[in-house]
Amino acid sequence: MAITTSLKRAGLNQAINYALKNPKENLPKLLDWVDKFANGSFERERKGVREVISNPENPYYSFIYDRLFSLDPDTIKKIGVNFFINSALDGWHTQDEYRKKYDCNIPWAILLDPTSACNLHCTGCWAAEYGNKLNLSYDEIDSIIQQGKEMGVYMYIYTGGEPLVRKNDLIKLCEKHNDCIFLSFTNATLIDEKFADDMLRVKNFIPAISLEGNEETTDGRRGTGVYQAVIRATKLLKERKLPFGFSCCYTSVNWDAITSEEYFQKMIDLGAYFTWYFHFMPTGMASTPELMPTPEQRVEVYKRIRHARATKPLFLLDFQNDGEYVGGCVAGGRRYLHINAKGDVDPCVFIHYSDSNIREKSLLDCLRSPLFMEYHKRQPFNENHYKPCPMLENPNILPEIVKGTNAHSTDPEEPESVDHLRSKTVNYAKNWDPVADKLWQERQKQLKEKYHLD
Repeated sequence: MAITTSLKRAGLNQAINYALKNPKENLPKLLDWVDKFANGSFERERKGVREVISNPENPYYSFIYDRLFSLDPDTIKKIGVNFFINSALDGWHTQDEYRKKYDCNIPWAILLDPTSACNLHCTGCWAAEYGNKLNLSYDEIDSIIQQGKEMGVYMYIYTGGEPLVRKNDLIKLCEKHNDCIFLSFTNATLIDEKFADDMLRVKNFIPAISLEGNEETTDGRRGTGVYQAVIRATKLLKERKLPFGFSCCYTSVNWDAITSEEYFQKMIDLGAYFTWYFHFMPTGMASTPELMPTPEQRVEVYKRIRHARATKPLFLLDFQNDGEYVGGCVAGGRRYLHINAKGDVDPCVFIHYSDSNIREKSLLDCLRSPLFMEYHKRQPFNENHYKPCPMLENPNILPEIVKGTNAHSTDPEEPESVDHLRSKTVNYAKNWDPVADKLWQERQKQLKEKYHLD
């Protein structure tokens, strides 16, 4: 396996070097080579890639040729190998072996909080309420990564708190685990020239910068001067030809502004390669349910993001509305899990209940715990993948799981009962239900017509 993996890595590095010499001429040749050895697999995906790289009218044509290939060449190779070989190919194979052997969920990515500390105190953010004295030690994070790699997990995503409070440790982990990809949600205010230089040196750390819209709305929630700090950070990253993206949470208040044509273009102009959209979740005792989008607003966000995908050179992910592409809920270790700064292993970054702690159990034992096994047995929680979540769209399911497994709230400041959480989402689910059903039926009809399915 090691020899095979080494050959794959060497081959991909050579392919990237070849493509970099003359992308527009050499990429189609590379795809011809891939077609010969694909044995008919991934035909639809290969057809889609060929459409992108051969059609100047396709928005991702400029994304690849004008933007992706303008990145630091060694960073392209590092990310390419770590993502496509380690995480997507070999990693996925190992994950499947563990799934079959232990009959439990094995994640593709692990989210973890290096610290609960944050240098900001944003309105509506539960992380700041966690207190600033909770931390996973360097050795604990290192152990999580080591255990994850044994199961084929090479993608690690930092949340918090503000992960860059621990930026020296995070760079050391990038150095030690240089075969992994590390993505970090961050407010970007701690990205300075030294850290940007460190990122360029390790080449496997990618920031997803939180942004609330324009300067007024960003500073209104995050504090005066934060927007300009973000702009400075993006300039530092662009100067070093490093990839980065944005993270946006859409609410009943800001949904229109952060899904407008102007906003999409602003993110492109700032240099983003991707943007991750998240639906507001009413997690925590102090959360404001009124910030949840109405069904009409959620549908409009859904439509705008999908339209932008077809017209903008920007990779967009819609966490709540993209369930159809991943088979519904991805939490509970099915594709990811969350470990907070106290070591509690949560099924989801938005669902703070646990029956396991990484300081007391191995990662595999956490995945085989009663809570995670209930997720494993019940997924998908709804055949309509526009209703994927056991908390938001299927609010009767989460209380059953939590109570049936004796899981507890992992919020150390003010524990929230699962019934209290459910009370904030039950009306939302009732209102979304008929809208989601109509949307799902329309989508299934569209796919049948597109791919000539019976």
